[in-house]
Amino acid sequence: MREHSIVVDLGYGDAGKGGIVDWLCNPGGRPPGPHGGSPATGGPVHTVVRFNGGAQAAHNVVTQGGRHHTFAQFGSGTLSGLGARTFLSRFMLVDPLALVGEAEHLASVGIADPLALVAIDRDALLTTPYHQAANRAREAARGTARHGSCGMGIGETAAYALTHPGDAPRVGDCRSPRTLTRKLALLRERVSADNTVDSSAASDPLPPAQDVTDAYRAIAERVTITGEGHLARLLHGPGRVVFEGAQGVLLDEWRGFHPYTTWSTTTFDNAEELLAEAGMPGEALRLGVTRAYMTRHGPGPFVTEDPTLELLEPHNQTGRWQGPVRRGHLDAVALRYAVEACGGVDAIALTHLDTVAAHAGQLRVGHAYRVGPRGLTDCLVPGPARDLDYQQRLTSMLLTARPVYGDPVGPRDWPDVVAQIAGAPVAVRSHGPSAASKEAAGFPVSRSARPARLPADEGIAYIAGG
Repeated sequence: MREHSIVVDLGYGDAGKGGIVDWLCNPGGRPPGPHGGSPATGGPVHTVVRFNGGAQAAHNVVTQGGRHHTFAQFGSGTLSGLGARTFLSRFMLVDPLALVGEAEHLASVGIADPLALVAIDRDALLTTPYHQAANRAREAARGTARHGSCGMGIGETAAYALTHPGDAPRVGDCRSPRTLTRKLALLRERVSADNTVDSSAASDPLPPAQDVTDAYRAIAERVTITGEGHLARLLHGPGRVVFEGAQGVLLDEWRGFHPYTTWSTTTFDNAEELLAEAGMPGEALRLGVTRAYMTRHGPGPFVTEDPTLELLEPHNQTGRWQGPVRRGHLDAVALRYAVEACGGVDAIALTHLDTVAAHAGQLRVGHAYRVGPRGLTDCLVPGPARDLDYQQRLTSMLLTARPVYGDPVGPRDWPDVVAQIAGAPVAVRSHGPSAASKEAAGFPVSRSARPARLPADEGIAYIAGG
């Protein structure tokens, strides 16, 4: 029986990953094992591993007692009754200043010394004020062609590391002030000299490298910086580990709809690589999270968007950089694509069932697209690995596609409908924000069940041609 879990969002983000992780970390938060087996019995969750993204994540957790926190870099199990620790793997882009701000809020809601709960891989990249300034200036320069960035410097951090791998500041450099200052000064100089980035557009001047070094060193003394073997010890020891993803598969840097994507691998891949390195390949439940409807921040394809839907989003508001929150019906074509693009899921966590109950008869499923003269399609075919031209052609099609809807779905029918679309059982049902509003569900379909599809003579599989 696989005791560890990987939690991945199958949409555009904001599906409720934080609440699912919080539930897994609470006593009793154990989904059934694969094929409807007994719940995991490997003891409580002691650590949440973050394996992609950075400080731009916004995973909301509300406890039964009313405490609320929006998790960015801390694992979303921090507020659970057992107080899970956080491990930021080498795939994380770590923003120390934002980490301190998050720790201060956690302390205000009752978590004693939050930074003492954090361990960070020394090879994780640092996201700095210089990356953030470059990100915001570049996004502002795009005008109406914005990509929907969060303005946190994530893309700039990843891009700089690809262009200047030896100069990119990393968490381990916080132990070597001279090295860190040299790297930060060089980064600051390059951002200031980049004629494609107007650094004067930043709200604040770029701070001196020494000031950033001093701040990072002080923060580094309050967390644990780890090296090789740390995660393996956590995985092989008693208790359970939850891997918490950020953003969603439809925003993946390689499988999302380019260019409206994130500079991050949002599928299961990073978590599976970490498991393999620890000698436990495939030894975790792959749990995909989806709402019973969809939302998206900012620009980009959203075939089933419906501006007439008045659905409350208390924790998702219009942002300066991301843009407005958009709402729409569940997109079966996109959900099937996400499942296939991320290599399949063992089970589904279905969230926001309280919303669909409150709006019974209004929410539907877009089961196919009308794509110009090609007719109907209910299947998007994932392209070759790391082929952004292919992904951009998918984007061009999606921006003109129109949804084909079925009848409204009854409140009690959503788990069966989603299981059929995804070809995987709904193992967790969420009827509200707190762990108490979530329940493990018996598997309504077998793991080998196939999604409902259009008859062969009515639909096509959409392949992004040249």
